[in-house]
Amino acid sequence: MPEQIMGWLTASTILDLLAGILVSCALALFLINGVRLSIIDLRTRLLPNAIIFPWFVSSLILLGAAALCAGEPERLLRSLTGAGILFGGYLLVHFLVPGGMGLGDVKLAAVLGLYLGFVSWAHLFIATVLAFILGAGVSAMLLLSKRMNLRSSVAFGPFMLSGAAIAVTVSF
Repeated sequence: MPEQIMGWLTASTILDLLAGILVSCALALFLINGVRLSIIDLRTRLLPNAIIFPWFVSSLILLGAAALCAGEPERLLRSLTGAGILFGGYLLVHFLVPGGMGLGDVKLAAVLGLYLGFVSWAHLFIATVLAFILGAGVSAMLLLSKRMNLRSSVAFGPFMLSGAAIAVTVSF
């Protein structure tokens, strides 16, 4: 996505420039809220609605406006669909594995789905896989080092955010 943003920021039309600025603002929100939520989740195992809901709404507005300014309304549709897919998938995991996935993770998935869907279906898929690989890898290391046991819980939000951040910065 950074290459796309640079293309919009250096474009000759005012609408492309505006699209680049809007996406840059959305990415700044991703960085700020991602760091905040990771710290909170690691400390408390909670992802507060007071951060997630405003982030979802502002990202939807910024990314939606960027898609329309760039003349790519399909990005807006893909972004909304990505939010729905990730929300639904994580909600399914929440119900199938009681205690395994919190509702904060489910709501965070909707926000991340906006960003990942905006970029591409591949990014949505890869970020999701990365989150689970990172979570499993860290959990395995903590188990092997006996810093946790099989009954321990691990904050999953930071892994979701890390997987999304890695995927968004890589071009496929």
